[in-house]
Amino acid sequence: MKTVLITGGSSGIGAEMARQFADAGYRVAISYRANREGAEEVLADIEALGAEGLIHQADLCEESQAQALVEVATARFGAIDVLINNAGGYLEGDEWDKGTAELWTRSLQQNLVSVMSVSKYVIPFFQKQRSGVLLNIASRHGMMGDYEALSYAAAKAGVINITEAYAKLLAPHARANTISPGAVNTGYWRTAPEDELQEAIATNPMGRLVETSEVAAMALHLASDNAAVINGQNIVVDGGCLLR
Repeated sequence: MKTVLITGGSSGIGAEMARQFADAGYRVAISYRANREGAEEVLADIEALGAEGLIHQADLCEESQAQALVEVATARFGAIDVLINNAGGYLEGDEWDKGTAELWTRSLQQNLVSVMSVSKYVIPFFQKQRSGVLLNIASRHGMMGDYEALSYAAAKAGVINITEAYAKLLAPHARANTISPGAVNTGYWRTAPEDELQEAIATNPMGRLVETSEVAAMALHLASDNAAVINGQNIVVDGGCLLR
């Protein structure tokens, strides 16, 4: 039985990935920063699907807490077969003319440095067991400049870049890939002003938002043996927005 560790698993894409991996027979460990109630609900869903689950609180901007997360997961399950770095998010005030050095630093820490910190402590397990899959959740913003989300977009571009580095490091026995979602039907978009929501839908050739289940399904595929030759790639799950 394989184990997946998902950071930021208490809601949204992370929660849906936890459910899909549990349904596929994985043992599932998730981290959360503040949403304990959400994490406990996801744990209940994991166990209802007949899988073993684990939740652990961690602020992954702190390397020591990233290390502790990995230690807790491996102590419980013995190994990590799949790591999904999903934790992160946009911070209000990230515009080019409103952001501060403090905000930008925090944004880079939670969206880029956290990925490097958790990966740093999981990759040695992949190398020792000569297998493993590392998946990083970036964003289509990482493929295009965005002056209204300056550091967020820069951090996600960094995630895409370091994933390529990890792919070179891990081959040929383990793999690393990135998933870059577009506007997903969760979080901000569920409470967004109607005009912004309609604009997001109108600029998507598919005429709708991306569902969390669709991002999770891609993660499950990339973690499977069916994707054994896919390495160092950035898979965009956005309905074709970048075509415009």
